[in-house]
Amino acid sequence: MEQRGAEIEVRAKGRRLEGHAALFGVETRISGPRGLFWETIRAGAFAASLRARDVLALRDHDPTRVLARTKSGTLRLAEDSTGLQFEIALSDSTEARDVLALVERGDAGGMSFAFDAEDEDWQGDRRELRSVTLHEISVVSAWPAYPGTIVQARAGGPAAPPGLALARLYLDTLRG
Repeated sequence: MEQRGAEIEVRAKGRRLEGHAALFGVETRISGPRGLFWETIRAGAFAASLRARDVLALRDHDPTRVLARTKSGTLRLAEDSTGLQFEIALSDSTEARDVLALVERGDAGGMSFAFDAEDEDWQGDRRELRSVTLHEISVVSAWPAYPGTIVQARAGGPAAPPGLALARLYLDTLRG
């Protein structure tokens, strides 16, 4: 099983977290068993898993720190044109309150996901994930593998579209 993460925009909306756990078409440098390589995720890569599996939402990939799951309806997952979209309905547990506080303050590192590659295409040092078996998504505290967007928490109100988050990150890199 492999794990990937991203500094992806996560929004707090009441007792819910929402955002994207993976982005389609974003090339990222990965260090793996084959050494360093570039990886992208093709649109539709999660489709089969979303129809057939019970997927968990965890904190830092720790199976003892369950935040939600699709089987209970507390985790909703869907693919959209941007990537793997999620919505987590948080419980009133200590773990959930802690995660919510980190996201609201902007201290969470991003989102991550664990998967097995079912269909992949290697072209030299480039890998495209075409189909994966998704096991879980995680809110991560530190450094995700897929940098690319920012993590922000917003309590209520409309969230910025993902493209705006990418534009903000780009402008931040220009400012140094």
